[in-house]
Amino acid sequence: QVQLVESGGGLVQAGGSLRLSCAASISISNIRSMGWYRQAPEKQRERVATITAGGDTNYADSVKGRFTISRDNGKNTVDLQMNSLKPEDTAVYYCRSEAYDYTAYWGQGTQVTVSS
Repeated sequence: QVQLVESGGGLVQAGGSLRLSCAASISISNIRSMGWYRQAPEKQRERVATITAGGDTNYADSVKGRFTISRDNGKNTVDLQMNSLKPEDTAVYYCRSEAYDYTAYWGQGTQVTVSS
């Protein structure tokens, strides 16, 4: 089982930046893909960004050019740098891992609130 712990959420004004971090309980070099997802009130959870073991990244159209996902295999962390934040980015952000057998684990989430 993989435990994921997110940190770095908070309250920021529109146009500001936040950096989220996800710490995994195992070596992430053994994990096929890791990603960040978010869920706003009364909305479905959506994919924000993912990164594979090989470093390939993928972003939702709504965050392209503003968010950057990165992984540090030495620290077993995956970060999400969020710039030019908008009120519509307000949500609970979740870290997700996907193993090579496609088993997925989720973190507990961290709240990001962007004020206008």
